[in-house]
Amino acid sequence: MNINKLSPEIKQYLVVTGNYWAFTLTDGALRMLVVLHFHGLGYSPLEIAMLFLFYEIFGVITNLFGGWLGAHLGLNKTMNIGLALQVLALAMLLVPATLLTVPWVMAAQALSGIAKDLNKMSAKSSIKLLVPKDAQTTLYKWVAILTGSKNALKGVGFFLGGALLATLGFQGAVLAMALSLFVVWLGSMFALKQDLGKAKNKPKFTEIFSKSRAINALSAARLFLFGARDVWFVVALPVYLASEFGWNHWSVGGFLASWVIAYGLVQSFAPKITQSSTKRAPDGHSALGWALPLMLIPAG
Repeated sequence: MNINKLSPEIKQYLVVTGNYWAFTLTDGALRMLVVLHFHGLGYSPLEIAMLFLFYEIFGVITNLFGGWLGAHLGLNKTMNIGLALQVLALAMLLVPATLLTVPWVMAAQALSGIAKDLNKMSAKSSIKLLVPKDAQTTLYKWVAILTGSKNALKGVGFFLGGALLATLGFQGAVLAMALSLFVVWLGSMFALKQDLGKAKNKPKFTEIFSKSRAINALSAARLFLFGARDVWFVVALPVYLASEFGWNHWSVGGFLASWVIAYGLVQSFAPKITQSSTKRAPDGHSALGWALPLMLIPAG
């Protein structure tokens, strides 16, 4: 494939996706590094969960204001700010072990939470702008591929975190990720369009909530869903596998990686799984039709 022959939209899509993938790898790896490293230092599961408290809270706040910020600054700036903040969050963890206290790690995780949601919002919003308005089915497929690949790569990141911790140690692993992401950030500064997503008519701050009651309700439900998922999957499960089963860093990282990669692959094929005979993009009724039977699985 000749990159030079690609349309500007496809080139921008590749840059956005590359940024998103690089960020996701470090995000997944950092989660695993923090959980396993501090578990090894003797921290209780509750104390480890507290390390992620600011990550989730500041991620939610950023998700709330991210669209407004992107419209004012441009999505290229919000994506690059997200990458830079993640590099800074990683750099904060390079201090001597005596200074690596719970409040310090919580502050670093807060920056990482802001970075994660800025990056995610920028990536998904950019794709929406790069796809023609009358091609909703194409948009659905592109977003599904991006989101599915993100979860698959987050799984790779879990494995990478466990592997790096076992081979390089905590500080060596964090330094390697910080340097790699810094290179990605430098490339993104030159490759992303300067006006991507910047609104001509700046939205008011009071317009951060959707006018649609259904969308606001869906956003609230999503908050609780992701919070419950992370409490169980990011903290409780890896600590349980390490403490009760005696699994090493490689095994814990590999098991969680396999699960998330499989989940991401299913998500990438969501358009084919959920498509109707009319070939139209699914709507809220379609989502409800899938959610009701699927919620019986964990309940059982």
